[in-house]
Amino acid sequence: MEKPLVGGQAVIEGVMMRGFGKVATAVREPDGNINVQIKNVSSITERFPILKLPLLRGAVALFESLILGMKSLSFSAQAAGEEDEQLTDKELIGTVILAIALACGLFLAIPTFAAKFFHMLTDDPIILNLAEGFLRLIIFLAYLFAISRMKDIQRVFQYHGAEHKTIFCYEADLPLTVENVKKFPRLHPRCGTAFLLIVMLVSIFVFAFLGWPELWIRILSRIILLPLVAGLSYEIIRFAARSENSLIKAAIMPGLWLQYLTTREPDDSMIEVAIKSLEAVTPPQEL
Repeated sequence: MEKPLVGGQAVIEGVMMRGFGKVATAVREPDGNINVQIKNVSSITERFPILKLPLLRGAVALFESLILGMKSLSFSAQAAGEEDEQLTDKELIGTVILAIALACGLFLAIPTFAAKFFHMLTDDPIILNLAEGFLRLIIFLAYLFAISRMKDIQRVFQYHGAEHKTIFCYEADLPLTVENVKKFPRLHPRCGTAFLLIVMLVSIFVFAFLGWPELWIRILSRIILLPLVAGLSYEIIRFAARSENSLIKAAIMPGLWLQYLTTREPDDSMIEVAIKSLEAVTPPQEL
C-alpha cells in the first residue's frame, strides 16, 4: 500500500508539516531549542464531500494551504524572535487578501496590460493572449530569481530543502535520522514551486481562447478562472507525482529544475528541525 501523503512548507527558521489530520510547525529558537507547535486540522472537504471532486479539490487545497502557511509563518516569526506576537485571525485574513491582491496585480494585471503593445504586430486575440501568458511566465521566473538572491530568503530556502529531503526519507520507509535524510535530493515532484509553474503554463492555454476585450474584463476573467486553472494544475501534478511513466516524468522536469532556485542544501541543524516537524504529525507506526 502507498503511504499516506504528507506535505510541508519552509517558514522562518523552521518547517511546517501537514499530515494525518495535524499541522506541526517546528522552529529553531534563538537559544538553539526547537519549538514545535502542533494543531489538529481538518479540510472543509470533510464537511462538504463534493469539494473532493477533481478540479474543485485543487482550488480548495490552494486556499487552505495559503491560510495554514500564513499561520505557520506568523508562529515562526514569533518563535524565531522576529515578531513580538502572532497575527490575529482578522490580521491573518487581511494579510491573505493583500497577498492575493498583490499576486493578481503582478501576475495578472501587469502582463495583460503590457501585452497590448503587441498590437503593433498583430490583432489576433489568440496570439495576444499567448503573448500575455509568456510575459506572465517571464515575470514569475524573474521574481523567483530575484528573491533567490536575498540572503534571508536563501536561509528559508535551505529549510525548504530540508523539508523535501525529510519527506523523501519518510516516503522511502527509512528511519528519520539526519544521516538518512541527507542521502535524499532536495528536489521533490510535489513541491509548491512545481505547482506554481504548472499554474503558469496551464493559464497560458486556458486564457488563450478568451478573446481580447477591454482591460478590466480581461483582468476580471482571469481572476474568475483562477480556481479552474488551480484545479487543473493540481490534478496534473497529483497524477505526475504518482506516475512511473518516463514521458510524464520528463514533462515535469522543468518544475524540478525550478527548485534549484527555491531550495538550498540544508545543514544538519535544519534537517533536525524538519524531522521534529514531521515526527509531530506522523503516527509511530508510520515512521
